[in-house]
Amino acid sequence: MNNGLLTVDEALARLLAGVQPIREVEVIATMAAHGRVLAAPQRSTIDVPGHDNSAMDGYAVRVADCVSGQARLKISQRIAAGAVGAPLAPGTAARIFTGAPMPLGADAVVMQEQTEAAGDAVIVRHSPKPSEWVRYIGEDIRANSEILPAGIRMRPQDAGLAASVGLATLPVTRKLRAAIFFTGDELVMPGEPLPKGSIYNSSRYFLTSMLSTFGCEVTDLGIIPDSLTATREFMRRAAANHDLVITSGGMSVGEEDHVKPAVEAEGRLDMWRIAMKPGKPLAFGQVRRTDGTEASFIGLPGNPVSSFICMVLFVKPFILRSMGVQHLAIQSYQVRAAFDWPKPDARQEFLRVKLGAAGSAELFTNQSSAVLTSTVWGDGLVDNPPRTAINQGDMVRYLPFAELLKQW
Repeated sequence: MNNGLLTVDEALARLLAGVQPIREVEVIATMAAHGRVLAAPQRSTIDVPGHDNSAMDGYAVRVADCVSGQARLKISQRIAAGAVGAPLAPGTAARIFTGAPMPLGADAVVMQEQTEAAGDAVIVRHSPKPSEWVRYIGEDIRANSEILPAGIRMRPQDAGLAASVGLATLPVTRKLRAAIFFTGDELVMPGEPLPKGSIYNSSRYFLTSMLSTFGCEVTDLGIIPDSLTATREFMRRAAANHDLVITSGGMSVGEEDHVKPAVEAEGRLDMWRIAMKPGKPLAFGQVRRTDGTEASFIGLPGNPVSSFICMVLFVKPFILRSMGVQHLAIQSYQVRAAFDWPKPDARQEFLRVKLGAAGSAELFTNQSSAVLTSTVWGDGLVDNPPRTAINQGDMVRYLPFAELLKQW
């Protein structure tokens, strides 16, 4: 804690401590499991491969027959993938293809590039070692072994692995249901006339998109009237059938800011001041339902860049942990700074940058929390510790947007 401010790590720890895990499990087709969180570990009921097989197109042989490096062997059979050959007689070779079962008696495969056809025989111009180009039963997966742990977000390769052992369906955690609404009579939707003093509601667009990307079922309740009565009504409606309620702005103590008193009236609320720039204010609480249970509430800062950064640093981990994801570490990289930052803040800073042709981080000129352009121009953030000046050429911690915004 620093002058009443939470560090970023402290705030995230408090947020994750308030997670209410989703317990409902859905069984869905493996083909549709991309991006979903696996609810239970998966085990294989079979060996993979299920039989010793060839790793190459070539000839299955007995090593003892090929010691000379110029062996001439009669071709006794042809074995394609899916077929089962006869035992291999001494002094013969079996034409074999990738994935085909090894015939009994053969102990190596010679790839076809090391052979020469000679009528009904083959000249093997190689002295293979035992097991050369042979894949053995269970080499990849053993029967009854765990292939996928609980709490992972399914990727294409995970689905492929599940399919390789015959799993047509998978148990996954129900998606988190998130409701989002916005307050402010000054907000106008794109496509509508923009009166003097009004602004277009950009946050509605990127926040709903981010929630979908993070794996939520999203209900966009839109812009609500600027009154305490309306805000409380929307809060109750949102909490009734959602796990998480999110708002952007409206958390100050001004007469026209009704979100804070609405949450306090319908539940409870903690206001956090975080030692970070941008994104200092963050609110976390719960909203009561009529059945005595609660929905979680997160109030984001009103400035768009602050809101954007709080979404990737706090809301995304909260959502993933709610759905059972255990590994939440952000992949970061050390890159060289192509800029000077001589006057650092006392708070932890998240600077909008992009990597140049040489792989160094270039700084967006205007680091204001209201300049959404910086998130479009940039391709990541530099995570700069408190009171840390940066000189051109220094190594800095780079968080790519591709990592922060990825689905899993």
